[in-house]
Amino acid sequence: QVQLVESGGGLVQAGGSLRLSCTASPTVPSINVMAWYRQGAGQRELVATSPSGGNPIYADSVKGRFTISRDNSKNTVSLQMNSLKPEDTAVYFCYVQDRVSGRVYWGQGTQVTVSS
Repeated sequence: QVQLVESGGGLVQAGGSLRLSCTASPTVPSINVMAWYRQGAGQRELVATSPSGGNPIYADSVKGRFTISRDNSKNTVSLQMNSLKPEDTAVYFCYVQDRVSGRVYWGQGTQVTVSS
């Protein structure tokens, strides 16, 4: 079964914007952490995380440009990406951790390509 569904990736020019969205199915019953990771040429890295009841945390490379947000009533997490750079090109993955069980869920990944 698909627990996390991502959308919003695409191709943009440097300086442009994209908004990624991720929705968890009702089979993920009690969400704590929601986050976005990305994987380009290297290892998968944390982009932004939004722990329940905590302040969002961003990778230094995206601070001031990306914003993570949650709609808890809809089990949705979004990533607004502004002032995109070619270095942001990667596959972006949604991440959700269940509060009660600690189980981790991953989205299918969505490609973001930034041209110069």
